[in-house]
Amino acid sequence: MRAPTRDIEAAGAVVFRRRKGECREVLLVHRPKYDDWSFPKGKLDRGEHVTAAAVREVEEETGLPIRLARPLRPQRYRVGRGWKRVSYWTGRVREGGDDDVSGYQRPGEIDRAAWVPIADASRMLTYPHDRATLREAIAARKTTYPLIVLRHGEARARDTWRGADPERPLLAAGKRQAARLPGVLAAYGVTRIVTSTSERCRQTVEPYAAVADVRLESTTLLSEEGAAEVPTGALILGLARDLAARGPLVVCSHRPVLPMIFAALGMRKLALEKGEMAVLHLRKGKVVAIERHLPL
Repeated sequence: MRAPTRDIEAAGAVVFRRRKGECREVLLVHRPKYDDWSFPKGKLDRGEHVTAAAVREVEEETGLPIRLARPLRPQRYRVGRGWKRVSYWTGRVREGGDDDVSGYQRPGEIDRAAWVPIADASRMLTYPHDRATLREAIAARKTTYPLIVLRHGEARARDTWRGADPERPLLAAGKRQAARLPGVLAAYGVTRIVTSTSERCRQTVEPYAAVADVRLESTTLLSEEGAAEVPTGALILGLARDLAARGPLVVCSHRPVLPMIFAALGMRKLALEKGEMAVLHLRKGKVVAIERHLPL
């Protein structure tokens, strides 16, 4: 009996824009090889995180740098003798970016990218599964902002560390996790990092801070030693209120502090593994969608 094959993994985004005085539009691409219209998407590179792949593929096929917004249901359909699974998000062109796609081509794959009014897009899309994804994306198109809750990476065990606990560093495995985070955080356009003062948290987010040129904001209210339900909750609520003005945010903390963070946002607690993140999509201060990701 032939062993079952793994799905081909791909990722993309349903990207919206709205100009003042105009209708909302969605970004579509045309592939001359298949003579079809679809959303920008493509297969993951070896070792690539699915979120990073979605952003990369949109830019490669349209020329536009985007940030991911709310997640959508993945598509899964047969290709040849196997199956393809495409992860999708809604997306927005990065703040300050030029969204003109006129004349953009990717020779051999894409001969046209176009902003299409939502009312016309369903008729233009070639495949039924894309039309279903469009309907879902339209329902989820209102602007949201991600607040990412991150548990620090794998660290030295307490019983093997002779120094003060806040100084306990990441293990080599934890440093590898930290090194893989930049692509994921960049996919959501993170522009602010708030972290526990503990070394293991700081080391977890430092690679992204260096790549993105973002300053670390450290606070004992996210540390095991300094966290308390009321002040830590107030900190989180303040950060959530600032999302629209200051942009997407990552908060790095510890397992015992996570329930305080989630409670402040009106959520049930999530048990995150070391190096795992919960991406909370907020609209007007309320969590409207949740994702969970581990670095590869």
